[in-house]
Amino acid sequence: MKDKLDLIYHKLYTYFGPQCWWPAESAFEVMVGAILTQNTNWVNVERAIVNLKQEKVLSARKLYKLKHQSLARIIHPAGYYNIKARRLKEFLKFFIENYNANIKSISRVNFSKLRKDLLAVKGIGQETADSILLYALNKPIFVVDAYTKRIFSRHGYFKEEATYIEVQEFFMQNMPKKARLFNEYHALLVRLAKEFCVKNKPKCVDCPIRSSF
Repeated sequence: MKDKLDLIYHKLYTYFGPQCWWPAESAFEVMVGAILTQNTNWVNVERAIVNLKQEKVLSARKLYKLKHQSLARIIHPAGYYNIKARRLKEFLKFFIENYNANIKSISRVNFSKLRKDLLAVKGIGQETADSILLYALNKPIFVVDAYTKRIFSRHGYFKEEATYIEVQEFFMQNMPKKARLFNEYHALLVRLAKEFCVKNKPKCVDCPIRSSF
């Protein structure tokens, strides 16, 4: 299994090239984006991020001081803006009160404790927490999403209804625990799912890893 996952990775990397994900100018921007991207596509998140930058409020303290209505208006393009405004506020409260809104401080926290603490923040689920850990804080955790499940369940590695932890452990147990590798692998799987392993009418004949499973 380790050899197969390694082969798939190298085929994807050769075909698509480095994905340079997560597209952001700072770790804090990644954190905000991880919350905004819940139940929406990245294009909409980018629009919301642009709005935050234009309003000059893309910092933990400035966002936290905004009234709910103002924040919801600014992030409107990301969809579910009232819910996401509340979730952002909950995260910002956690980040400011526990780490003084300092990336270096939160980065130094024990990995297991930090993941547990993030999951205790209202509105932050496993995928969001792990995205923050991997993409913002460079922690070696594999992020699982619907794309990953779709690709590997179609080839019988696990059932489509497999739990988040079951899928995550599948990768974590069969790959070197390196943040950079997990980062690139996840991004490449997202690219594959969007261009070939689509939800309806997948392009299996042209798939760059069709002979790897």
